[in-house]
Amino acid sequence: MAEESTADGTEDTAMARQQTPPQAPAAAEAAAPAPAAQSGGARIGQGPGRLLLWFYGVFTVAALSRSIVQISTKFSDARLAYLLSLAAGIVYAVITVALWRGGGQARKVALVACSAELLGVIGVGVLTLADSSAFPDQTVWSDFGYGYVFLPVILPVMGLLWLRKAGAELRGAEAA
Repeated sequence: MAEESTADGTEDTAMARQQTPPQAPAAAEAAAPAPAAQSGGARIGQGPGRLLLWFYGVFTVAALSRSIVQISTKFSDARLAYLLSLAAGIVYAVITVALWRGGGQARKVALVACSAELLGVIGVGVLTLADSSAFPDQTVWSDFGYGYVFLPVILPVMGLLWLRKAGAELRGAEAA
């Protein structure tokens, strides 16, 4: 807007200032990143956590798809195995969502879920070796994840290590 002279000789810039409202402090704060992202709260799904997020996403789809097909087509053949595959898929989904969301609460959920996964893989792995007749068909966690290149036993260990490191970084950022 061009400045115009008024009858008294002053320039009309006040009108231009009124047409462009000043930016409120609240609007500037809303545009700033959230404190959780600044302090490292969202970091569990970044860096190595992003790789874990990807693997858990793939495992979620694989385990849930497999178990849904098995339960819907041949559930009477190996009920326990198919229900364990469904449970594995649900645990993978919980971990995937927790890693994706980030933050302190999601980190705690992911820690519990990774611990449950590790216990499940070890428990089912021992049972499949001790009494293979109890599992007429494979589960995701059978033989410690042998059918999945042992990733079901490696992922929770890596997840727990990453969540521990991310938790230490989060506590360090909060202390600073």
